[in-house]
Amino acid sequence: MFLTRSEYDHGVNTFSPEGRLFQVEYAIEAIKLGSTAIGIKTPEGVVLAVEKRVTSSLIIPSTIEKIVEIDSHIACAMSGLIADSKTLIDKARVEAQNHWFNYDEKMSVEAVTQAVSDLALAFSDQEDEVYAMSRPFGVALLFAGVDENGPHLFHLEPSGTFIEYEAKAIGSGSEGAQQNLQDIYHKNMTLKEASKHALSILKQVMEEKLNATNIEMCTISAKEKLFHLFTKEEIEDVIKEM
Repeated sequence: MFLTRSEYDHGVNTFSPEGRLFQVEYAIEAIKLGSTAIGIKTPEGVVLAVEKRVTSSLIIPSTIEKIVEIDSHIACAMSGLIADSKTLIDKARVEAQNHWFNYDEKMSVEAVTQAVSDLALAFSDQEDEVYAMSRPFGVALLFAGVDENGPHLFHLEPSGTFIEYEAKAIGSGSEGAQQNLQDIYHKNMTLKEASKHALSILKQVMEEKLNATNIEMCTISAKEKLFHLFTKEEIEDVIKEM
């Protein structure tokens, strides 16, 4: 008879007597080692800001991608094992394009998140499925976008659970950042204010000094429903206004 925690975490699909899946819990812990990402939803759209850890002066910062475009109206920020996110991002992009091709309309943000959450649960000890992994994905995603129902911000975790937020922080500095978001957030916030607040909170939780090189930021405006990734010059302008 198994008595210790270690004996229950060998099998990815094995529940402990308390009803816990330890491999999923370990994946969630892995995210707490990742870089901090912040998303804020406003009536004018959604903003995403992510810390980029440039660990060497020889690294070309532009090759570190923490925010990606899913469709023209949806963006995604990630924290955790970035390699794991590639499969999930590809799934989101394919689903969005298939929906547009079949129905001649943009896919809703929730539907994209739902499609990716189904894949996040597709881990197994078996190798009968093409996309199945032998362990949970060690990455958390923030899906931000604007559809016919307005701006949306969804948080997807390795368990496959996704929840919609007004503002959400993930990664190593998420606890302090989430508390700051609760203090500053209000429903009438403009997109410009949200951008400043996102960088201000990142500045407080980051170990390195905040600058245009170690930050990535994007917005999806409610008016145009378009993804916009900030250039270094645009980020520097926001930092100056803080």
